[in-house]
Amino acid sequence: MMQAKQLKYNKLSFISEKQLAEHYILYNGYINKLNETREKMRNADLKLANATLSELRSLKKSETFALNGIKLHEHYFENMGENKTQPNNDVFKLINEAFGSYQSFKEEFAATALAVRGWVILAYDLDEKKLRIFGSDSHDNGVVWNCVLLLILDVYEHAYFMDYGTGRKKYAEAFIESINWDAVNEVAKKHNLK
Repeated sequence: MMQAKQLKYNKLSFISEKQLAEHYILYNGYINKLNETREKMRNADLKLANATLSELRSLKKSETFALNGIKLHEHYFENMGENKTQPNNDVFKLINEAFGSYQSFKEEFAATALAVRGWVILAYDLDEKKLRIFGSDSHDNGVVWNCVLLLILDVYEHAYFMDYGTGRKKYAEAFIESINWDAVNEVAKKHNLK
């Protein structure tokens, strides 16, 4: 059974304690649904599986949705910080190579936050050997395979509405200024991205 990871903070300068607490409840919901789905899969009749309508198809789609929701939220929570940090030399070099400058990266990341309904994802494409900013409208829609997730921003309304109302742009800009680059740097180092 999967267990929820604890937040490293309960309040940040750009997100209230209540906003974080409510968001964490949603994250826990994905944990519970993943565990429930996997329990039901143990008893699914595999002989009835088909691509149009079957219990196993429904459960597999639910598993992907819940698991991606968990993983994206965990990265998102990890990527938020309170102390000002910076990309390390390797990550900064990757950003400059992919986007031309750190400022251009910030502009594209913020614009993507306005262009999608769910997630903004900075990932290193292992095939292209390059950073890319992807947008995803749903946990299981817009996923790009063979990439290392480095930075995640949740732009569903539940992530910011209590604190920012309809001000998604202001929220995205505040997030960018509060990125925990130490977490990004650690993932890049773990995967030897240079």
